[in-house]
Amino acid sequence: MNRNSLLITAALILVLGIGIYAMSRTAKTPAPHSPAKLQIVASFYPMAFFAQQIAGDKADVINITPAGAEPHEYEPSTQDIVKMEQANLIILNGNVEPWGDSIQANLQNNSVHIITAGEGLGSADPHVWLDPILAKQEVQKISDAITAIDPSDSSFYAANTVALLQKFDQLDTAYKNGLAICSSRDIVTSHAAFGYLAERYGLNQLAIAGLSPDEEPATKALIDTAKFVQGHNVKYIFFESLVSPKLSQTIANETGAQTLELNPLEGLTQTEIGQGQDYFSVMYNNLYNLQLALSCTK
Repeated sequence: MNRNSLLITAALILVLGIGIYAMSRTAKTPAPHSPAKLQIVASFYPMAFFAQQIAGDKADVINITPAGAEPHEYEPSTQDIVKMEQANLIILNGNVEPWGDSIQANLQNNSVHIITAGEGLGSADPHVWLDPILAKQEVQKISDAITAIDPSDSSFYAANTVALLQKFDQLDTAYKNGLAICSSRDIVTSHAAFGYLAERYGLNQLAIAGLSPDEEPATKALIDTAKFVQGHNVKYIFFESLVSPKLSQTIANETGAQTLELNPLEGLTQTEIGQGQDYFSVMYNNLYNLQLALSCTK
């Protein structure tokens, strides 16, 4: 769907959302026994995970990008639009969601708060959640937004935020120590998601595709990547779980390298969810695979 079609469709859907919202406000319902939970809509997995860790049982957090879907490509459904119209808070990362600007411009419910957690934290590359230090800043922005909406539970949110930030400090320490002494510092990735992480820990990222995994590289770029792999004795080509491993496998076949997963955490698959994986377990698994690929001293 092109941008204009999306805007037209969204406008029609928003009218439906307003009607449902108004009906829900005017319908006679029994008085609740306890205050209603905050309704938080997150654009994709990391934003939803951070919000849920902060808000706990005080909020219903909805990740509108389905499990296994790629957020660079996902477009909100009719139901997603209605949920956003009825939310207290919408959390975007910025520069990942192709629909983000349209939602902010066309949302009809003026009481909905919208934040862009990644705004001001980097360049055109939106993948700030993969750098533990930049992710801490996103967490603090999300915490501040939730607290502003529900100041009566500020101490609860503050305690959860402190605990979450400590986990990021531990993750940062693990990456610093785990990647300190390695035989190589060159990583070849499926798409350019790991620039901030690479810069933070002294690695050199060469991406097969661009900032979005759906960007098809030119033939020359594939040839140059293969030459880099051979010239720098790269042993592993990284692939991702949410996109086809075809390009990574092609480079590996051409160069005699092996493939290994490096997860950009743009979402979890149903299998990963069923295994109980989350942001931190995936980040630690990424560290393990980086150490293997780069022959690091653990």
